[in-house]
Amino acid sequence: MNQTKVDVRIGMIGYQFMGKAHSHAYRDIPFFFEPKANPILKALCGRNKEAVEEAAEKMGWESVETDWRQLIAREDIDVIDIVTPNHTHAEIAIAAAEAGKHIITEKPLALTVEEAKRMKEAVEKHNVVHMICHNYRFVPAVQYAKQLIDEGKLGRIFHFRANYLQDFIIDPAFPLIWRLKKEVSGSGALGDIGAHSIDLARFLVGEIDEVTAMTQTFIEERPMGEMAGGLKGAVNSDEMGKVTVDDAVAIMARFANGTFGTFEASRFATGNRNKNTFEINGEKGSVRWDMENMNFLDVYFTDDDKGVQGFRRVTCTEEEHPYAGAYWPPGHIIGYEHSFIHLLYEFVEAVVDKRQPSPDFKDGYINQLILDAIEKSAEDKSWQSIPYQTE
Repeated sequence: MNQTKVDVRIGMIGYQFMGKAHSHAYRDIPFFFEPKANPILKALCGRNKEAVEEAAEKMGWESVETDWRQLIAREDIDVIDIVTPNHTHAEIAIAAAEAGKHIITEKPLALTVEEAKRMKEAVEKHNVVHMICHNYRFVPAVQYAKQLIDEGKLGRIFHFRANYLQDFIIDPAFPLIWRLKKEVSGSGALGDIGAHSIDLARFLVGEIDEVTAMTQTFIEERPMGEMAGGLKGAVNSDEMGKVTVDDAVAIMARFANGTFGTFEASRFATGNRNKNTFEINGEKGSVRWDMENMNFLDVYFTDDDKGVQGFRRVTCTEEEHPYAGAYWPPGHIIGYEHSFIHLLYEFVEAVVDKRQPSPDFKDGYINQLILDAIEKSAEDKSWQSIPYQTE
């Protein structure tokens, strides 16, 4: 056993869907790994005192706050974990950086490029560890796909294609939750789920030079309501409100290395609960992955013997696969929650080591530049260059 663990005291703002995922992950890190860090669930913050106290008791937090500014001011907090709606990320993260706290935030980083840039500048100025929660990078099968690409097993990459498809808002009676309001969410399917595909593309293949896109909103008015846990909504009024974000987006992209990219994100893809997929085609082979079957990576290599060529399914639960050796015997699969365990393990270890993990706020900022270019392209019906090279 590691006898030199360093306590990393966490303060988390927000406690619903992602709050539950993060809380579980912090608690399980020492169970499965031998980290230098010992995550301490010090304080949970939410505006509703009764609700946050109930959540804290259930999820194992030591104390609660109802004002995030008071949480940041506490001397017994090392890390601020932001799992609040998107429009609050910038103010909280900048204040946390100024207070010298290390920061992890849910994606997308911010509402706008300008907000994202200020967040990036704040964490760099105050030299705090920072990370953005693109958890799908940390699925063992995705990490293994990255390993195969980096080892040159696929050769030159020709195509990256990704789909992220859900259907949870397809009912016209589903309420106007915060995810459907531009002033709170920034964008719709684009920023909510398309941002994950863009991050995976950058992680696996490389930077995107330019994009062109189209968006559509299928249902323009909905009854007023709010989130009710997970991706559920509750109608709370007979009043109707205007949907101000996209329901679906389709994107074409050119990568700096010549890869041809296509993306689709929709929350109107009937029958698809969380179909987050990519396929990468190279000169020597291909890989493809589907979050709904997250333990498997389909691989194909052109040098396989004739007559047996084709995709083979690899179960990424062997010790040779990233993170998988921390869990069960081969073939004993893991789940969605483990992607957060791996991400937050990397984060708290980086806090102890005083190094910068990835993806960080720079990644979040570049992602925001791409989201902004996609929206401009859809509005102008044009190709848009990504200006990250000049930043």
